[in-house]
Amino acid sequence: MTIKIDRKIVDCSVVKEPDQPAMTTTDTAMPPAAVTNVVHMHEKLKRPQMLHGTTYKITTPLSEHALYVTINDIILNPGTKHELRRPFELFINSKNMDHFQWIVAVTRIVSAVFRKGGDVTFLVEELRCVFDPHGGYFKKGGKFMPSLVAEIGDVLESHLIMIGLLKSDQLDNNQKKLIQEKRAELEKRHPESVNTATGAFPENATLCKKCLTKAMIFMDGCLTCLNCGESKCS
Repeated sequence: MTIKIDRKIVDCSVVKEPDQPAMTTTDTAMPPAAVTNVVHMHEKLKRPQMLHGTTYKITTPLSEHALYVTINDIILNPGTKHELRRPFELFINSKNMDHFQWIVAVTRIVSAVFRKGGDVTFLVEELRCVFDPHGGYFKKGGKFMPSLVAEIGDVLESHLIMIGLLKSDQLDNNQKKLIQEKRAELEKRHPESVNTATGAFPENATLCKKCLTKAMIFMDGCLTCLNCGESKCS
């Protein structure tokens, strides 16, 4: 049925279900929109005048000069429940100029990824997967590094764990107990092979394929890593 409207419309309303009151255009009690001022990381975010930085020292047998890796962080939404610390830029400095070109390239690319926002933790594995065709080296403590770039990835992982973007791969109680038992047994049988003062691994330890550390020992017919707890008998 068609109804002709021959008078001026002064008000209108929307038909709702019986248990829902109709809302008219004259209603002033409108529900407030869920507006937030949370700042997220993105490439258009301007760099503040001051950033919080942490510098890590890398010493390798590849050069007599150390590398200093500095990662500057930006604090988003400071003082609120949305406060978050995110990496903003990376710098690498050294007296050794042999690696100048690729160092500049790495710092610019990594910094660009930081500023892009989103999940940046994938950079750790990407850097760790770089292998030096001339061979890697062992860090102090026996951990194998396939390249200098891979060690920069290790530094980045340590930093992301520190600011809370990555979780630390800590050993569980069973693994810690196993390592303590193996160390105590090794010290009892071969006290000369264990340096209790420094906590270093035995000189005859072999490379663990899981944690890439020379901490794998052979006892009671079983290979066990004194660093990560990896065991062929478990």
